[in-house]
Amino acid sequence: MLFERKSATLFVMKHIGVFCAASQRLEAAYYDEALRVGRKIGQMRWALVYGGANSGSMECVAQGVHEAGGTVVGVVPRILETSRRASDYIDELVPCADLNDRKQIMIERSDVLLALPGGVGTLDEIFTLMAADSIGYQKKQIVLYNESGFWDSLLALLEEYDRKSFINVPCQNYLRVVSSLEELETLLAAYTKAVPGA
Repeated sequence: MLFERKSATLFVMKHIGVFCAASQRLEAAYYDEALRVGRKIGQMRWALVYGGANSGSMECVAQGVHEAGGTVVGVVPRILETSRRASDYIDELVPCADLNDRKQIMIERSDVLLALPGGVGTLDEIFTLMAADSIGYQKKQIVLYNESGFWDSLLALLEEYDRKSFINVPCQNYLRVVSSLEELETLLAAYTKAVPGA
């Protein structure tokens, strides 16, 4: 169960891990959408758990959560912290040794895991989650934010792997795809069980 009401009056904050890009060379639309996603996360009272960098769509999603009054948890590798590349929007900074350590902490701290458009690092994170889920190491919801069909080629590849029996557990058992902010809101709302008026 991703969320539980511990008492009749206590609201338990949910955490969403977001994987995305640190690149500063993307089209502006990707940054704009990451900002909107962040604002929606904050408005829905989910805490953001992310990689903590102060660049790319990483910075935009953190900014969005911050602007909406939400909580930002940055899991920051020491190399980013020492080179002053950690975001100023972080409310709770969780230092870690390296990228593998960051990935594991993000998985542990999150209730749902969301992949915005991203590069090689984001692909690594997606595949780590899928592999772990397929053999039972973790059972958290994995969501691809398929903005403008960004993940279509990956989804086609996974379908081909599935047809050729290289995937033991059908991807749809644990991988969800949303294509708009409205679809993401609907999905997150399904995990939200706030007390009345909370």
